Amino acid sequence: MPYIGKNPVGGGFHKLDALTASATDTYALTLGSAAYYPESANQLLVSLNGVIQAPQDSFTVSGSNLVFDTALTASDSIDFVVALGDVLAVQTVTDGAITTAKLGNGAVTSAKLASTIAPTNLETTSSTFKMTDLTSNNFYRTGTWTPILSDQSATDTNATIHTGTPAVQLGWYQRIGNVVNIQWHYQTPASSFSYTNGSSGTGQLSWAGLPFTIANLTGYYPVANCGYFAGLIGYDGGGNGYPFQGIGVYNTKQVHCNYPYSNAVSDLISNLHSNTNSQSIWSMTYLTDDA
Repeated sequence: MPYIGKNPVGGGFHKLDALTASATDTYALTLGSAAYYPESANQLLVSLNGVIQAPQDSFTVSGSNLVFDTALTASDSIDFVVALGDVLAVQTVTDGAITTAKLGNGAVTSAKLASTIAPTNLETTSSTFKMTDLTSNNFYRTGTWTPILSDQSATDTNATIHTGTPAVQLGWYQRIGNVVNIQWHYQTPASSFSYTNGSSGTGQLSWAGLPFTIANLTGYYPVANCGYFAGLIGYDGGGNGYPFQGIGVYNTKQVHCNYPYSNAVSDLISNLHSNTNSQSIWSMTYLTDDA
């Protein structure tokens, strides 16, 4: 059948493995020692004793066998068998047949991707994107933690300096990659309590128990902000009404508290938070090296 323009070329063209004639009419066709299955006799070019044979008349195929119309002898010579192209009417592509090398650069665009892709049903449109879709690989995490009111003069600066059970002791965190956002709310016991852990309330107020260690970067001190407080005693240590804040200390799970005063900062002493039912609410964003 004629074509307009260049004739289409497709399929594989192979010279099959050599055959040795003997007293039989049937010969197994192989290519690289593996069985070869022609679609029909018309696909093969067969030379016998220097003469091209007519398909269907001089030979047929059965599975991977070449079958001559009459038995040959050892004196015959099967010169060659050439397969003139594999049939391409394939309904299903063989598993693994399409490799990276067969895909052109830029051939796969976002229009060809499913609406949900790895890691876990990550939807690509802004209206449906949810950070919770990233939890499978710990890129996004949320949870709670327990804030501990301590003192830098305490025996153990990671343990509480107050006896009794706090009325409120809650912390929340959101972690995205290595960035941690935390908030915490602390309220001292409603009934009387005393100092413990070697503290007398005269050291620097600090918070311990952060959910992740602050990144070990020299000179790295992320700022903690106090958004609410009530019932504190002389909260700036001198009764002058200055706001107070804190700084996270690198390679620890601690925040040390201070207040701005005379172009510098001064330590907040821990006894300011020793009234019954005194409370404060804090927030901080910091980097972490933790897994």
